[in-house]
Amino acid sequence: MFLLRLERAINTFSDLLGKIAALLFILMLFNVFFDVVMRYLFNDVSIGMQELEWHLFAAMFMLGVPYTLRTGGHVRVDLIYERLTGNKKAWIDLLGSLFLLLPFALLVAWYGVGFASEAYELGETSGDPGGLPYRWIIKAVIPFAFFSIAISGVGLMLKSVNTLLGHHPVARYQPPTH
Repeated sequence: MFLLRLERAINTFSDLLGKIAALLFILMLFNVFFDVVMRYLFNDVSIGMQELEWHLFAAMFMLGVPYTLRTGGHVRVDLIYERLTGNKKAWIDLLGSLFLLLPFALLVAWYGVGFASEAYELGETSGDPGGLPYRWIIKAVIPFAFFSIAISGVGLMLKSVNTLLGHHPVARYQPPTH
């Protein structure tokens, strides 16, 4: 039962990141709308607003990945996978997460910490006049997002383990879907 509760807690965390990504999308939508109106109606171009678009898009994309992983929205080769039994699908998800997803996510997260901390220590800002200060904030999203992807990967592994242990019905095992 502990593994089921842990799986649910991780899924809740991934769902929260999905909601944050959706909110960032809405903010980006308003930002782009404002930028277009200012540019074409008032001939006023703001480098900071354009950079904010990029930052919001990057954060939205990176924070949406754990949610997409949880809901099964990533591309996979279904030609073989869809014909497998529930237990075999669970084994593939477990081993794929353990040997492919987790090492990659943790590696990027680990190096991302240094990348973000260097930007903070140097006081890195935009190279463009009128650009955004505090470049370390968006760079800090990289390790956070990849640690979150690793956590979501652990959630997928727990779903697989719970299926193999009989806590989820094997006949109905599907990778997380929408």
